[in-house]
Amino acid sequence: MARVRLFVDHPLGEGQPVPLSREAAHYLFGVMRLGQGAELSVFNGADGEWDARVAEAGKKGGTLEPLAQSVPQWLPPDLWLMFAPVKKARTDFIVEKAVEMGVRRLLPVATDFTNSERIRQDRLQAHAREAAEQCGAVFVPEVAELSKLSAVLADWPDARRLMFCDEAAAGSSSALAGVFAEAEGPGPWAVLIGPEGGFSEAERTRLYGLPQAHVATLGPRILRAETAAVAALTLWQTRFGDWA
Repeated sequence: MARVRLFVDHPLGEGQPVPLSREAAHYLFGVMRLGQGAELSVFNGADGEWDARVAEAGKKGGTLEPLAQSVPQWLPPDLWLMFAPVKKARTDFIVEKAVEMGVRRLLPVATDFTNSERIRQDRLQAHAREAAEQCGAVFVPEVAELSKLSAVLADWPDARRLMFCDEAAAGSSSALAGVFAEAEGPGPWAVLIGPEGGFSEAERTRLYGLPQAHVATLGPRILRAETAAVAALTLWQTRFGDWA
């Protein structure tokens, strides 16, 4: 059986006790059936990954004892994923795969054609932590609150380039090549995926006029939002990220 790996919201250091929440205790002792003396891996997104031992085990809580750091802290590339929320399970999929593929920050954005007007930011953040536990990451991306795309673009950082995946340009072989040809080095980037209904003409005009934006297409077919997120992140990672 694979070793249990757990995110903890507590500083990690040799011999420094880590108290467990009721939920974490239930997972470790009720679901995974660990007991006192069992060893596992823990991380907190800031201090790397640590080997730890169960010092105390109870139904409503417990304590872990960090033993030694097994993986130093490292950050994924400085890449944001901006996406319009879709149906619950598909939004969960986007968050999960973005964490697995190595993004630094997740920004849900409300566009003119976004169907979902609200998100549960806390639930998506918990989903990001679970994805990090499963994929071996030692960093958990922030899931930002839902913001209007127009407001995000109005305050766009000068140094952050934007890979704008425009479904209206599907089939163009030159658009993606242009992204790669125009870019110089990795630097801070963001990938923008549109909603199920695509971008409005006003949004498209705004994006094409943004100096930091680089239009990209994702092949000859129009992809669903969650598929587009995986495809775009794959292309970016193989060219600019830690897959290169």
